Amino acid sequence: MSSATPAPTRRVRRLPLAGVLRLGRPSDIWFKPALSSVASVAPPNLTLLALGRLDLAMYTMAGSLCALYAHNKPYAARARALVWVVLGMIGGLAVALVTASLTTNAVVLVTVGAALAAVQKGLCDATRIGPPGNVVLTFISSASLFAPQTLGQVPGHLALAVVAGVWAWLVGMAPALVRPHGPERRATAHALNAAATYAAAPGTEDTAHARARAAAAAAIHAAWQSLLATGARTAPRIALERLVVRAEVALAAPADADPERLRAWARDLRGRGPVPRTDDPAVAELLGVDAELAAPARPLWSRLGPLTPLVLRTAIGCALAGYVSLALGVGRPYWALVTAASLYQANITLTWGRGVQRVVGNLAGVLVFAAVVPFAHAHPAALVLCCLAFNFGAEALIGRNYWLGSVCVTPMALLITEFARAQQPGELITERIVDTLVGALVGLAAAAVVTNRRATDRIEEALTAVEQARERAARLLAEPAPAPGTLESAHRALAAALVELRATVDAASGEWWQRALPQERVVFAERSGHRTLAATVRRRESHSWPAADRRTGGKTEGVRG
Repeated sequence: MSSATPAPTRRVRRLPLAGVLRLGRPSDIWFKPALSSVASVAPPNLTLLALGRLDLAMYTMAGSLCALYAHNKPYAARARALVWVVLGMIGGLAVALVTASLTTNAVVLVTVGAALAAVQKGLCDATRIGPPGNVVLTFISSASLFAPQTLGQVPGHLALAVVAGVWAWLVGMAPALVRPHGPERRATAHALNAAATYAAAPGTEDTAHARARAAAAAAIHAAWQSLLATGARTAPRIALERLVVRAEVALAAPADADPERLRAWARDLRGRGPVPRTDDPAVAELLGVDAELAAPARPLWSRLGPLTPLVLRTAIGCALAGYVSLALGVGRPYWALVTAASLYQANITLTWGRGVQRVVGNLAGVLVFAAVVPFAHAHPAALVLCCLAFNFGAEALIGRNYWLGSVCVTPMALLITEFARAQQPGELITERIVDTLVGALVGLAAAAVVTNRRATDRIEEALTAVEQARERAARLLAEPAPAPGTLESAHRALAAALVELRATVDAASGEWWQRALPQERVVFAERSGHRTLAATVRRRESHSWPAADRRTGGKTEGVRG
């Protein structure tokens, strides 16, 4: 281990503007959450329109918007995740509606909304549910706090949300009938492409090379997480496991890899054809997977501790944003609360970037609202159709950059407020602009004040985990015949520790008020860890693959799935 003095870290980092608004490539499945959102929202809203009760749409929207979640998870895991999302949405809605029925004190309502936002942030980050994270949950619960309510109405309104939530679950699970292994195929294709990019990169050990290696390692780890998310090991899933092994081989020996073959496999996985088939790996590799499937999951409470600063930032920032909005006389302080809740990312630098994106997107969105509101006011059906169009646009565009999606989210949120009754567009626009600026400024101030000094401590913990995982793998490598599956499990444990270390370092590097980061120890741990990973792959490859097939990975016969 290196004993060199760690490089100093600036206490206050420069907050960048370059690149914050740059558009990225659309997601491979950008259309799926967009279509799912429309398919989930449209039937309840059109039914309420036919019944003349659009004033109840906010409650059905609570359940319908659950269809936005878990699109990257295998369907067995998605089924469980969506159940928890629906339960979490209904729980937050129930607290909000009961509170609204018991008091109209705006300060109390804002305080409850901030507490709910903090809980939702902590649980979404701890469970790693993925986008849209806590923002949709917070939007629904915060808006419901300011909806006129009586205790007698609460059960009926919750029932509407439950029915819409069940429909959203069905919409989210429907693609499994057509492409049952779609999420795993996409994750494996991403791992193959990332490994091909690393294998094709120049071999010099510079920052770009290290980042390509880290990206490939993270993609391979994500593919394993997808494949290990359920215990059903069908033939297509086993074939996908073997392709991920080939990506690991390319990461371990990039000079011997064939990037074009890896990319060809990835292209085959994108379609609906059979999974490309490689030669059978060793039995030990399969036993390693079985052992990991049987291992207990990491308890939720252990993942909540490191999130304490983010949860505190959310609670304090949302509460202060709501209070400031009330002091300014704005009628909808929950907009400021939701704006603040949407900002908080892994560190203050990312939070700053999200704040810029939120402000730009919301300001552009109110201009779009001003343009479409005359059409939306023409007929209730036009109002519903506009909301559906913006719902689709938000999910289709938000993957390219958050601000672009916000251009559609903002007019949709403004139009939803008109389901109960038509309102003055000028008043809505003014209040939304004020609340956006208040929420962003107060939210960023809270992020700066509530420090995350333990970020450096977590690097030390991550380094220790990497060192322990590397030592275990090295011990197994030294054995002439490790127990079946142990070396493969040690390999994946080390890979997971390296991915976690890189994520922890990236998060701490964007945080203020930190001690000096142990940069040299991190570089040493990553290099030695990846060398050990490469050694485990070479050991497995030498026992699992015929010499003639070590470069190409074997045949490409298809496995249906």
